[in-house]
Amino acid sequence: MLQKLGFLPGFNKQVTSTGAESQWTGGTNVRFRYGTPEKIGGWSQLGESKLTGAARGLHHMVNRTGIKYSLIGTNRILYVYTGGVYYDIHPLVNPLGTAITNAFSTTNGNPVVTLTFPSAHNFETGDIILFDDATTFTAITNSNFVAADFADKKFMVTSVPSTTTITITMPSNETGSGATTSGGITYFQYYHVGPAEQLGAFGWGISLWGGNILGALTTTLNGLLGDDTNGNNGSATEITLASTTGFPSSGTNFIQVGTEEISYTGITATSFTGITRAVRGTTRTSHLNGATVTDHSNYSGWGQAASTTDKVGEPGMWSIDNLGSTAVALIFNGECFEWDSDLTNAVRTRATIIAGAPTASRDMLVSTPDRHLVFFGTETTIGNKSTQDDMFIRFSSQENINEYTPTAENSAGTQRLAAGSRIMGAKLGRNAIYVWSDTSLFTMRFVGTPFTFAYEQVGTNCGLIGKNAAVEVDGAAYWMSDNGFFRYTGKLESMDCLVEDYVYDNLNTTSNQMIYAGINNLFGEVTWFYPEDGSNVNTQSVTYSYLDSTAKRPIWFVNSSSLFIRTTWQDSAVFGLPHATQYDSDVDTSFDVTGNTEGVTYYYEHETGVNQVRLGVTTAIPANITSGDYDITQKVVRGAATNMADLRGDGENIMRVSRIIPDFINQQGNSIIQLDLRNYPNDAAASSSLGPFTISSTTTKVDTRARARSIALTISNTAVDTSWKLGTFRLDIHAGGRR
Repeated sequence: MLQKLGFLPGFNKQVTSTGAESQWTGGTNVRFRYGTPEKIGGWSQLGESKLTGAARGLHHMVNRTGIKYSLIGTNRILYVYTGGVYYDIHPLVNPLGTAITNAFSTTNGNPVVTLTFPSAHNFETGDIILFDDATTFTAITNSNFVAADFADKKFMVTSVPSTTTITITMPSNETGSGATTSGGITYFQYYHVGPAEQLGAFGWGISLWGGNILGALTTTLNGLLGDDTNGNNGSATEITLASTTGFPSSGTNFIQVGTEEISYTGITATSFTGITRAVRGTTRTSHLNGATVTDHSNYSGWGQAASTTDKVGEPGMWSIDNLGSTAVALIFNGECFEWDSDLTNAVRTRATIIAGAPTASRDMLVSTPDRHLVFFGTETTIGNKSTQDDMFIRFSSQENINEYTPTAENSAGTQRLAAGSRIMGAKLGRNAIYVWSDTSLFTMRFVGTPFTFAYEQVGTNCGLIGKNAAVEVDGAAYWMSDNGFFRYTGKLESMDCLVEDYVYDNLNTTSNQMIYAGINNLFGEVTWFYPEDGSNVNTQSVTYSYLDSTAKRPIWFVNSSSLFIRTTWQDSAVFGLPHATQYDSDVDTSFDVTGNTEGVTYYYEHETGVNQVRLGVTTAIPANITSGDYDITQKVVRGAATNMADLRGDGENIMRVSRIIPDFINQQGNSIIQLDLRNYPNDAAASSSLGPFTISSTTTKVDTRARARSIALTISNTAVDTSWKLGTFRLDIHAGGRR
């Protein structure tokens, strides 16, 4: 007999497939709308450029003349996107530039260039240095590198051998005999943002084997290090380097070259002695002359006890907002900058530091409609970074982002929150600012003079897991905590979630600042992108459908597709469609920085078509969804035993499925139906012998000849230009006896 298949919306991963009858248990690249599943919309790259580093901040705004801008802050550069083009507006430490002479040193056959400064610099590995135009360049002796190789170009700092030198990497090798501190040019230094990833630096189970210490001292090899037990001078006991300044000199210490760790027991000005290759479980390999050498003496690998306090270094991130046509951008735990989008040729003007503002803060936003600039986890003494208090709030005077000292004549002020050890993040809500510490939720409401803001603790044991793990929509705040999902609508609610164990059992909490929540109000969804266990970048997402959910049936679904991984997300309010960024740590060829080693970011517009379009190439977005197991049993009707099919049974009888009658609300291209069969819950599910079945928009039925005690249904697509929304399927089912 024909039997309709009905499914509850959302995924249930809290039970086994056998226990999830009439429910969906998993899928990729799908969503639920009006109770039924469908493939998600496609996305297309905006512009044709790959940005340098990992995007950690995204904000949309419109200036007074109606020009739309998107500000994208990566862990290295602040970009603005408009009209299909990306512009670099990153602030400069030395806006007027600094001249250096006798600066360049090179080695024949090596792409590494050493820059020598007349005094101590404050560059870190990965920072960006920009060189002035050719008019400030003086020729480098004994080098094939000329003005065109440096002028108006940005480079990433490869290593920091000493307090007065850095290295950069050219696209090609030096073919001259090699320069020694000759030539000069004017340079500009970009403000430091931070690392692309968040790694544990010390401790049991918090460090990652083969990782790096954040901000560790680096130098470079002076000579090829072969794949043998020797050093790079032919000796088994010594490695020669550009400099060893700052490296530990007593006891047994460690360095990392590539992924190989090497121990040493002695040190000179330019070498490590008493070396042992491939220690702490690493593999020996060869390393090129000029390769980066990193201090790993305080690094604890997997299974190694740490000698210091557990610590997790936080990544480079941004908080970006706007006060009218003025964009405001805060470097996480750093300075705050402004950019006037109304200026003539604004995209050619860099952001500048806000005079009078704090210089170290964890988060920032513009309070509206009262128009105060508010800093969270900021300095108690403005301009003194050592006074940064992670629970301290400071806000400007109304309409004046340069005035922060409270007086009787302004509305500037401060407040220290009590519950928690640090403020994790803040969001502007309909009637208040929501402020989360690591343990609690506070509201901050504008009340006017004399207090300006009133504060109330409205939740405990509900702290925010990461700076960007909260959103506010339609008067409700949604966020991810260390111990579950929460909502605040005037009262604190712990949200029921049928995928909670799946998410939290597979979550890398060390990289909690990678988590990013975004709203897609076109479909009534809140999505959290997060790193799974073993990954330092986002690899999964979990979505809550706030429009279609009910108290009795909250709708949640997850997505593990490698295509749908985002580091930032911005809703459709300004550009009409959602925008988001994707980070690829395996590709370093960004459009604007030479020697980039930080990966690249792609910027997308979502809900466009049904495919992925990136760098002009169209790729299919495979989508699939799988149900729980259905079974069949004998049913009693009016006291008489019959063999009528009943999918609500408990598997008393073997089921025979002779045909499927498909039903799609809409379908583009072909879809694939698979019947996954099993006789017992612990059996591996196997496709029916005639399946999978390809279904077109004209397919009326498919003959299946499937037999099993239970079946699960999988709907999928794999090709370009395919999409579907499921209707009500029917199966022709018969009881096939007992086994």
